[in-house]
Amino acid sequence: MNQFNLLATCASGVEGLVGDELRDLGYEVEVENGRARFSGRKHDIARANLWLRIADRVKIIIGEFEARDFDSLFEQTKALPWEDYIPLDGAFPVAGKSQKSKLYSVPDVQRIVNKAVATRLQEAYHKRGRLPESGATYPLEVAINKDKVLITLDTTGDSLFKRGYRTGKGDAPLKENLAAALIALTTWFPDKPFVDPTCGSGTIPIEAALIGHNIAPGFNRSFLCEAWSWMPAELWQKVRQEADEAANYDVELDISGFDIDHKMIEIAKENAMEAGLLHSINFKQMQVADFTTDKQYGVMISNPPYGKRIGDQAAVEKLYRQLGDVWRPLETWSKYIITDDLDFEKHFGQKATKRRKLYNGYLRTDYFQFWGKRS
Repeated sequence: MNQFNLLATCASGVEGLVGDELRDLGYEVEVENGRARFSGRKHDIARANLWLRIADRVKIIIGEFEARDFDSLFEQTKALPWEDYIPLDGAFPVAGKSQKSKLYSVPDVQRIVNKAVATRLQEAYHKRGRLPESGATYPLEVAINKDKVLITLDTTGDSLFKRGYRTGKGDAPLKENLAAALIALTTWFPDKPFVDPTCGSGTIPIEAALIGHNIAPGFNRSFLCEAWSWMPAELWQKVRQEADEAANYDVELDISGFDIDHKMIEIAKENAMEAGLLHSINFKQMQVADFTTDKQYGVMISNPPYGKRIGDQAAVEKLYRQLGDVWRPLETWSKYIITDDLDFEKHFGQKATKRRKLYNGYLRTDYFQFWGKRS
């Protein structure tokens, strides 16, 4: 196969951002709920995995068709060219989901698809009996929605949010790709000051530094499809070399992360060091109420305690009031807060310029945006 139809999957609410990322990489994109479609070659599979900051996975679309009974599902799945993707010894676990469809039993759907793929491979490789499945893994997913079947092959492995730099974390840590999404939704550019006053293990400042230096977020990790025989090692070497050449390691950034907990600051420093970015971020123990600055036109992002992270609601509401007291006078700064507390504006003391619904895992949150005066 030289050309692939691809999906970049993501959390609900950030599909447009993933579409923008792909367009910035030069692809034509069609955005759908929870995913963005694009096409490309092997090089593009590697490049998308390496560069996408906000997506969860990069998948190959193997087939799309309608099926209302198991015979149709089996025959149409079997008709797909599985030998182009999976070698004789390839392992192909099948995940599944079904919504509003006649084929509603997910275990049965998985079993039929697995049987159809195995039958096709046995015929293609003239193999009698059970396939060995002792080689590399080729994870499949069959998703059925309103009787429309979509079968995909995951190229990523561990989700793209796993950058590889987080050696330590606090309670309910923010995923790296959500942190990148929060930054993408701000007015920040690398020549502006950037502050996270409740930085925890440092994820948001580290993601900002990766963006500021134009470092590919997947540069220091591996991907599942690197073990596939038809994704040659020299291709990955080329893509990583291109990413290294695109990075601007010399740009000076003004990024700070503060937290009241000195232990979290130490963890944040360790994570930044693992990412090779400790020199680009100023981490310091500081409570919100003590923050002052003479700088102008900066950006602040805060992921304060909420949901499972709340130990004392009264203390959290006090933190929200402190954020308001400290931030409101900074008229040229733009401020952004993610929380599931719908009464946040009341405690903060100001109505947001804009609110946006986002999901932190399965938890519905709001991203409160307070835009500063323009320069």
